[in-house]
Amino acid sequence: MKPINEVRSVMTPLNRKNVDTDQIISKEFLKRIERTGFGKYLFYHWRFQADGTENKEFVLNDDRFKDSKILVAHDNFGCGSSREHAPWAILDYGFEVVIAPSFADIFHNNCFKNGILPIRLRVEEVEELLSKGESAPYTLEINLEEQTVKGEDGKTYSFDIDPYYKQMLLNGWDEIALTFQYEEHIAQYEKKHA
Repeated sequence: MKPINEVRSVMTPLNRKNVDTDQIISKEFLKRIERTGFGKYLFYHWRFQADGTENKEFVLNDDRFKDSKILVAHDNFGCGSSREHAPWAILDYGFEVVIAPSFADIFHNNCFKNGILPIRLRVEEVEELLSKGESAPYTLEINLEEQTVKGEDGKTYSFDIDPYYKQMLLNGWDEIALTFQYEEHIAQYEKKHA
């Protein structure tokens, strides 16, 4: 996994509640066996019309948010089934950070395991960000080490994160690598204090 600490990008405002994993990546695209290539199917039925043309009204089709690395959504993001393809699609599309007031637990954990930083902010803070991002492109700076989200206007929001997951993301470790690092640290400590 790629380490994450500082991410600076225009945010993509997805002002929808209860976005489930079938909306993130629809079941007809789950036949692939690789973890890559799912980004083109992200929010497919929202991004495209039945005839395959782009839905110009959908935020991901707005050129102002092209190459955005930060997705801001509303309550209960990632609900529904536990498919790990949902964070694969988000990451493959280019998002490194997802901000919402709440996440489904399995989706939340799958984000960490796949190198995505899910940030929980208070509802009113997320609504403020969505409002700013919908009125004009709005750049955010995420600092994982400091656990802050800073807007281009200087407004700063703080977030909490489990230290275990923080270390995983800062170092680009998966759970196996993190476990190995802790075991190595304990072995060295015991050897030093034997």
